[in-house]
Amino acid sequence: QLQLVESGGGLVQAGGSLRLSCAASGIIFSINTMAWYRQAPGKQRELVARITSSFRTNYADSVKGRFTISRDNAKNTVYLQMNSLKPEDTAVYYCNTNQPVVVWGHGTPVTVSS
Repeated sequence: QLQLVESGGGLVQAGGSLRLSCAASGIIFSINTMAWYRQAPGKQRELVARITSSFRTNYADSVKGRFTISRDNAKNTVYLQMNSLKPEDTAVYYCNTNQPVVVWGHGTPVTVSS
């Protein structure tokens, strides 16, 4: 069974922080590229951050310098540390991998109030 389960979303004021977690099962986690996406109401789903098996990272310009993606292979978990949150960060955040097939979590909502 391939499964990604997100947690850690919630309501936070602008300028605050949250840490999202994504627990993976059914994959060889240590060799997988993992990613976080988000989708706001009425908007396209967009890539937020990605981390490879060699711990290379990349970020959307809109979150660069504020968000940090990391992974703990011993725990089969990928994280997204979100700092200096803005109202425009409000979205449902999804964990993703495309190895061995495309797998999505069900999402965790993040709401940032002004």
